[in-house]
Amino acid sequence: MVAVGDCGSAPASRVEISYGKPGYKGLIQNPFLLFLSCFASIGGVLFGYDQGVISGVLVMHNFAQEFPTLASDSTLQGWMVSILTLGAMFGALANGPIADRLSRRWSILLANAVFLVGSIIQASSVNVPMIFVGRLIAGLAIGQLSMVVPLYISELAPPNLRGGLVALQQLGITAGIMVAFWLNFGTQHIGGTGKGQSPVAWRLPLALQCLFSLVLGAGTYFLPYTPRWLMMKGREEETLSTLSRLRRVPQSDPRVINEMLEIKASALFDKETTAAMFPGVTSRVRLSINRYKCLFTLRHLNRRLLTACLLQLIQQFTGINAIIYYAPQIFQKIGLSGNSVDLLATGVIGILNFLCTIPAIMFMDFWGRRKVLMVGAVGMGISQLIVATLYAVYMNSWTSHRDAGWATAIFVWVYICNFAFSIGCVNWVIPSEIFPPGVRSQAVGIAIGTNWLSNFVVALITPRMLASIEFGTFYFYLGEFDYTSDFAPCKMWLTAREAFCVLLAGWVYFFLPETKGVPIEEMDRIFGGKQGTQDMIRMATICHQLGIGSTAQGLEVKEDACGHVEEAEMP
Repeated sequence: MVAVGDCGSAPASRVEISYGKPGYKGLIQNPFLLFLSCFASIGGVLFGYDQGVISGVLVMHNFAQEFPTLASDSTLQGWMVSILTLGAMFGALANGPIADRLSRRWSILLANAVFLVGSIIQASSVNVPMIFVGRLIAGLAIGQLSMVVPLYISELAPPNLRGGLVALQQLGITAGIMVAFWLNFGTQHIGGTGKGQSPVAWRLPLALQCLFSLVLGAGTYFLPYTPRWLMMKGREEETLSTLSRLRRVPQSDPRVINEMLEIKASALFDKETTAAMFPGVTSRVRLSINRYKCLFTLRHLNRRLLTACLLQLIQQFTGINAIIYYAPQIFQKIGLSGNSVDLLATGVIGILNFLCTIPAIMFMDFWGRRKVLMVGAVGMGISQLIVATLYAVYMNSWTSHRDAGWATAIFVWVYICNFAFSIGCVNWVIPSEIFPPGVRSQAVGIAIGTNWLSNFVVALITPRMLASIEFGTFYFYLGEFDYTSDFAPCKMWLTAREAFCVLLAGWVYFFLPETKGVPIEEMDRIFGGKQGTQDMIRMATICHQLGIGSTAQGLEVKEDACGHVEEAEMP
């Protein structure tokens, strides 16, 4: 009788898969992998740039002249901003099968081409429908990229660096927002800021996003396939050579061989489990549909899906995009006007968002996901409470209390800082690492689609909230609101008494498991899975055939006379 476990720990020789230290030291020791991850994260730059550029465009004088209905109608303005997020939701949901069929690598290129088309239409718009169509098309691409980029990076990265490398996606987003904000600040002066302002002031920022798209498109040719996708396609030799190149060690290195065996075991288990669950299903379409269904019907998978989707939902309703999309209007509400509005709304928020993402990249694999989330939740909750309280006290006297306006601005910045290093990064990391290979792309697509759906709601309702309940908006994202408001559409949302930030802290403390340093193939140990006897036998058989063994789950496996596994049970 032999003990066989999760087969994700080590082979019989007990060789540990470790390619160096976690955190920034490990990143420095792996420059090739860091470069690949940074380049793929240009997809995040496209997302952040398009997200950030629109806030400055909306307040430009010439844009208001050419599209007066957009400038004067808060509902239409909300739809203009949110139509991108609606497209992104569909793009994220649709990209799972695409990423499986074409590879993570080529789905990045496809999304990039779609984004280029949407950007050209936006920059050349001469009427409102063109703007909406352009933003919808760009949104489809952004949704695809937001799903596939963290998936791609997570499948390239070793466990000790996965958190920091996937967080580069968020760094790319913040870099895009920062560049867009400052570019808007500069281009708004083309032809002056008044009636003589040139159309170039807003068309140029929209057109320049094509530059990032072209760079990413050209460089995609040099990106490698991910080892896990290659193994899914049965390309074992390429898997080994790719792992060797990514880890910068020879193909004979025991760590590379062991990692490839773990990936192979996981892929075989998924293939055999799929065949057992869906016998006779050969159609790719039907198989894809069945994989989506099993995310909701299998207990260990729907637990992971709930974790990933709830994280996305809470992230949006902490209020970050209300600030990113409508920063100029928010600062105008607190009495800061003129050039100071432009500088505060475009410059400082973008810089802080970018800089405070860097600590998460450097230290997330030291600190862990849970600790980062809890610290950020407390910081966001306190800062939003102070902002809303200051507004409640000084809402009718901002002009005579300039210090209160600056204090409010400071706590908006504090909120941005706490968001950037915590949930802003972690919400990309966790969905990309907790799902088994066979359903990973579908599950990540659903999770990121949830993010975009809640983003859509925030972008749509915030202009009306700012117009009607003003800084009751901040109480909304904290879980409180001004009950004297007559803004009926938001009342059912605003009656939620518990703060979203408090909800985040409590949920993380009581329910979210730590995934720091856990190989993707070992996530079953945390979330469950292989729960039936047949599944345990299936995995034990695969591990036994590949020469992998451990006592990670403490299973005792009985072999028949031929050495085949016939029973697996807890001792």
